[in-house]
Amino acid sequence: MSSDPSKRPIRSFVIRAGRTTDSQRKALSAHWDDYVIPFAAKPLKVSDHFPESDRLTVEIGFGMGDSLLEMAQQDPTANFLGIEVHRPGVGKLLHGITEHQVKNLKIMCHDATEVIADCFPERSIDRILVFFPDPWPKKRHHKRRIIQPEFVSLLSSRLKQGGHIHLATDWEQYAEHMLEVLDQETTLSNAFGKGKYYEDPARPPTKFENRGRRLGHGVWDLRFKRIS
Repeated sequence: MSSDPSKRPIRSFVIRAGRTTDSQRKALSAHWDDYVIPFAAKPLKVSDHFPESDRLTVEIGFGMGDSLLEMAQQDPTANFLGIEVHRPGVGKLLHGITEHQVKNLKIMCHDATEVIADCFPERSIDRILVFFPDPWPKKRHHKRRIIQPEFVSLLSSRLKQGGHIHLATDWEQYAEHMLEVLDQETTLSNAFGKGKYYEDPARPPTKFENRGRRLGHGVWDLRFKRIS
């Protein structure tokens, strides 16, 4: 990493010292080597980790992992990779994977931008999910938002032809920003028509989302398809 602050990459996340429960600590210790794929700046051989199928969904920033675990359980013939930097969430998901004996779900605990750029060749992922990323609501922090034109171009380049990007947020201004950025990416097309949101998303709700809905918060989903 450069010593020049002006040349350092802008991170979309801040690693906070969250509380880790006893079950999360035990799962991190006992099951890390079984389900966490170590990061290396080289193409990931998916078949080494998922021998049963070549269909791959990648979720970026899975939080505590409840919805990702449910998706993997609902579709056992597909493979799922969750990317998350926060250890309590990784521990929670590891606990869930082992408790429910889920075989088609693995984790990478590293910066998602580097994972996508370095570990996946072009046209190698079927579906990319980014649910409820930090909206960084203050204007001076907007540059930290993960959904930016350069990152969306990177994501699209890793999608197979016909693959999808599915985003969700409960922050309306961020939803508008997401829509604008995705609309500008020429290799993607809105699955529901230009300027349209995904009105009935086929995904398990997160605990964070359910809490927001009880408080009257809206939720906006977007799904874009790779067309070229």
